[in-house]
Amino acid sequence: MSYFPQIVILVALGACAAAAYENYDYQPPNGYGGAYDRTDEKRDFYAPPHYAYEYKVHDPHTGDIKSQGEERKGDVVKGYYTLRDADGTLREVHYSADKHRGFHAEVKRTGHGHHPHYGHQGTYSY
Repeated sequence: MSYFPQIVILVALGACAAAAYENYDYQPPNGYGGAYDRTDEKRDFYAPPHYAYEYKVHDPHTGDIKSQGEERKGDVVKGYYTLRDADGTLREVHYSADKHRGFHAEVKRTGHGHHPHYGHQGTYSY
């Protein structure tokens, strides 16, 4: 009787088991630092905030009509937004905020509101 196939299978299983072994010992992290440390260099990462943006939407299909814009320079913020309310009036808000006055907004409405009339439609007869 030949033991050759059993020996080949045992050797193959041993090779697989040896290849699958991993060393789970703790390894300290290598780190992400450079080749030297710059502890003597001081950096000031503060920069006063400064931004500005604006966008507009005018979709006659859905009736979505609005716009918005804002600008910030340091601690002073100024902006506006407009939108078409459900009753058809145009709401326009201009605002500003700073350390001394706080938040201040002015709201203006343009147009007359149109409210649909829901009343008694009559009776149905059969």
